[in-house]
Amino acid sequence: MADRNFILFDDDCRDHLLPFTFTRPVSEIRVGILTIREKWQRSMNVKPSYLTQPYLRKKFPLTTSDVNFLINGSVLPDPRLVSLVLALKPGEAIVENDILIAACVENIDAEADNLDTQALISISKVIETATPGRFVRKLTDIISKNGEALRDDYKLITYGRRSTTIFESNRVTNRHDIFVEEGAIVEFAYLNASKGPIYIGRNAEIMEGSMIRGPFALCEGSIVKMGTRIYYPTTIGPHCRVAGEINNTVIFGYTNKAHDGFLGHAVIGEWCNIGADTNNSNLKNDYSNIRLWDYASWKFENTGLQFCGLMMGDHSKCGINTMFNTGSVVGVSANIFGNGFPRNFIPSYSWGGPAGFTDYKVDKALSVAKLMMERRGIDLEEIDAEILKYIYELPNR
Repeated sequence: MADRNFILFDDDCRDHLLPFTFTRPVSEIRVGILTIREKWQRSMNVKPSYLTQPYLRKKFPLTTSDVNFLINGSVLPDPRLVSLVLALKPGEAIVENDILIAACVENIDAEADNLDTQALISISKVIETATPGRFVRKLTDIISKNGEALRDDYKLITYGRRSTTIFESNRVTNRHDIFVEEGAIVEFAYLNASKGPIYIGRNAEIMEGSMIRGPFALCEGSIVKMGTRIYYPTTIGPHCRVAGEINNTVIFGYTNKAHDGFLGHAVIGEWCNIGADTNNSNLKNDYSNIRLWDYASWKFENTGLQFCGLMMGDHSKCGINTMFNTGSVVGVSANIFGNGFPRNFIPSYSWGGPAGFTDYKVDKALSVAKLMMERRGIDLEEIDAEILKYIYELPNR
């Protein structure tokens, strides 16, 4: 396997996954416990590179070789699919419903803006999959696929390993489906794994009085504050602070929701701050299907779902008592405050709230990002600042 080169590529679903893919390739989306890239990396014991938007490639570089295994960054791996990918020969491709899942190629145009998947399918020997693949191709997939992905990741991470001791001060149901990594602290909490596993990452902490129902993941270094209520399936990425009530939510990492308030059927990016008593609606009063902003079509699209909350891109923040309506989408580096409900789509670099928005100047936004990151002992590197500046200049941000 050492002479094989693995590349996770973005296809046209990337635009449907904005605002999260403004700042990362599709494969860096977290669903379950791990990002999609981490799932493939663990499943195949390889370190893949990326074929993504040109402005992201400095941070997420592309590595090519004589034989390249291209893997769609929106596809979640399973043992069957991993075996199919590893068995590919040059000129062969795995395809499902005209979606290129994987291909083995000898030459890649490293200067091309994107991969022409349809052209590659047309010149390949197509191998059909026996069972349907699992994809994250739209925003609501992150929520709807999180429970199954969390269970799969739990098995992948904990197989053959032993959990550290769960302290006797806790009230525990279905102990054998709870895994606590080294350095984690859990005291006087309620942990119910009867509906799915609970994973507590290295150096994470669950404070006293918290009530958690799995499937649930608390990743490395994150903290659940006192008296928090968390419903399944929920993932809290690394180095977060959470409190209040959380239901069916994915938080990517480095984000604060450190006070009371409700998040439900929500996806929150990295380096966000949710003000005290902020709430999002996840169900309309008339129980009708929810429409959600789609960057690809540049309009609201019917999700076909009754439950959908807040989608917030990286580095966005909201003040205390912010109220988000059902199916709200917030871009990158927005700052939201004020009384009442803001509109359901808030573009990147917006400053304001229900009374109206103005432009959030990029220099000010970068200054705030730098200060927030310094609080965690992390520098805002120039490579990340360049990405944020590029997003600011986009016409449809």
